[in-house]
This record gives sequence, structure tokens and C-alpha cells, in this order.
Amino acid sequence: MRITRRLPVQDGIDHELIWLTVSLASLGLAAGWFTLGLPWPRCLFHDLTGLPCITCGATRAAVQLFHGHFIAAWKWNPVVFVALWALSIFNAYAFVALVWRAPRLRIEFQTRAERKYARILVIAALALNWVYLLSHWRDF
Repeated sequence: MRITRRLPVQDGIDHELIWLTVSLASLGLAAGWFTLGLPWPRCLFHDLTGLPCITCGATRAAVQLFHGHFIAAWKWNPVVFVALWALSIFNAYAFVALVWRAPRLRIEFQTRAERKYARILVIAALALNWVYLLSHWRDF
């Protein structure tokens, strides 16, 4: 795996613009949703099984994170906590890259084995997170 820097291609996909826009639009929709006092989202998996899903507690983790309660956010859902921090860092990077027209960072996997291990790492993190949620779901 290596990280490269490339100038944006004129007719290429601008990932930074797309994902920054999606991220900010999602944040705006969520803020509007809760400002209007609309009901909290329901989890079909939890409603059917009574058990937490892999992303159970994501909304509460996000709310706690935005209020500055980092430990509470971590306790609700560790993977979502890490993902929200990563998203925040990416959004800052994307904003700077777009404004300054800076070279874009890209992660390149050199071999199939690297891609395979990256997938395994993500699946393992999600599985461990689900084990954590299953073992603590009655605590919430």
C-alpha cells in the first residue's frame, strides 16, 4: 500500500468535492431533522430481533460527539466514533484541497494480497464492534 499525491484530472471524478458535499448535506439534513423534532430513526434489525445491529447507537454516538462527550460517544459505538473522526479529518482535507487546488491524496494497493488484508481488517473491525455492542446492549 502506498499513498500518492496527484493533481486533479480535468475530466476525472473529483472525490473530494463529491464526498465533502455528501457529508455536509447529510449533516444539514440530520440537523434539520432533529431541529424540527421529527422522530429518531428506527432500526428494523433491532425491532425484529431485539438485538443491536452493527451500527446500533450510531445516531446517539454522533450526538454525543457533537456535544463534546467523547467517552460517551465511544461507548455508544466505537467504530462509528472512529469513522466520524476520520470523516471530520477527511472533510478538512477535502476543503483545503478544493480551495487551494492542491494535489489529491490517493491510497493505492499494490497487490491483491494488500486489498484482501484491507478487506479482512475492515470486516474484523465491524465484527469486533458488533461483539462489543452485543455484550453491552443491555447497558444502554
